[in-house]
Amino acid sequence: MHKQTVSRRGFLKLGGATAATVGLVAVTPQMAAAQEEVAAPNVALPYPDVDLTDLATAVTSEAPQYFSYPDDSSPCIMLKLGKPAPGGVGPDQDIVAYSVMCTHQGCPLNYDAQTGTLKCPCHYSIFDAELGGKMVIGSATVPVPQVELEYDEATGAVRATGLTGLLYGRVSNVL
Repeated sequence: MHKQTVSRRGFLKLGGATAATVGLVAVTPQMAAAQEEVAAPNVALPYPDVDLTDLATAVTSEAPQYFSYPDDSSPCIMLKLGKPAPGGVGPDQDIVAYSVMCTHQGCPLNYDAQTGTLKCPCHYSIFDAELGGKMVIGSATVPVPQVELEYDEATGAVRATGLTGLLYGRVSNVL
């Protein structure tokens, strides 16, 4: 009969692996609870319905219209792009609206009608208004929030009903 021995190195490897496994088992429930806590702010929020019909009537490709949504501290812009766009409303599906606060550090965005982009003068992020506010280049990492619009074909009414994305500097979009 052959007697089996464990080397010091083997013993330390086995002991280390056991300690790591015990630590992982102890920490895993806490990590799951922490992930649930982080996910909590992503709940659906009640947004106010705001009538924007007068703005939508006045908006042209040369004259964007400015307004605030969902509250007075949230400047937005309504654009008529001249061609259908994601989230666009109106007879031509070309009226869109976005927050004008850059998602990088909250600087006010400027609209460039020639390129169809929203540009940040602070850190040079550029967002494509014709592609749902998608970030094209710059320091920002997420699209600019798009205002969800509803259009009533019978009356021509345009209403703001929500936002896609989180306004800069907010834990939630409604105060």
